[in-house]
Amino acid sequence: MRPLALLWLLLPAVALAQDLGTLLGAGVRYRPDYDGASRHEVEPIPVVRYYGRFLFARTTQGILEGGARYELAKGLAAGAQLAYEGGNDRTNLDPGASAGVHLEWDTKVGPAPVNLLARTRHHLESGRGWQADLRGTVGVYGGGGLLVGVFAQGTWASGEWVRSYYTAGGGGLIHSSLGVEGAYVLNPRWVLLGSAYGRQLHRDAATSPITERQTSYYASVAAAYRF
Repeated sequence: MRPLALLWLLLPAVALAQDLGTLLGAGVRYRPDYDGASRHEVEPIPVVRYYGRFLFARTTQGILEGGARYELAKGLAAGAQLAYEGGNDRTNLDPGASAGVHLEWDTKVGPAPVNLLARTRHHLESGRGWQADLRGTVGVYGGGGLLVGVFAQGTWASGEWVRSYYTAGGGGLIHSSLGVEGAYVLNPRWVLLGSAYGRQLHRDAATSPITERQTSYYASVAAAYRF
């Protein structure tokens, strides 16, 4: 994988932990060489979480992204972001960037915190099309410094994106993910983070000539400093 691909973080941990504050750290991730590959690799990853009054940067919602947000109502925010988009060595697709908008809602169902995110990503490189994510995270445990949540995500893409990444196909739902995430507060300054999830390819992504496995598994661990 190219060095820039190390920035493509799929570490959703602490998405619900709003009290953890600003985080900066690093870790490692086990992942397929590309979505649909049979070969896996271990790579270093960054951890970023910053929310200012209007600006933000994070790796806690599936991708490395940053931009501006505005709170429309309590717990409901809308924003625009730039994001890093990974490439694919198998198809000689270089990493790039995207621009998009998102709507995010933090609420509770009983005592459980819930985070819902809808996001669009239009690639800045001509011919790479767009993607759209729907993501939901529910906290299932919090106590003794340990926070645990489960999440699910579906990602849709245009035909241009599918053809640029998988060589052939049309648009639609390309993959869905289901997993668990966690954060453990070691002390007032340090936090351990982790996640594990499976991803299922769908439609033309699943039947692409380069797809070797339709189901892939990911895992990550990291440490972050709290500011």
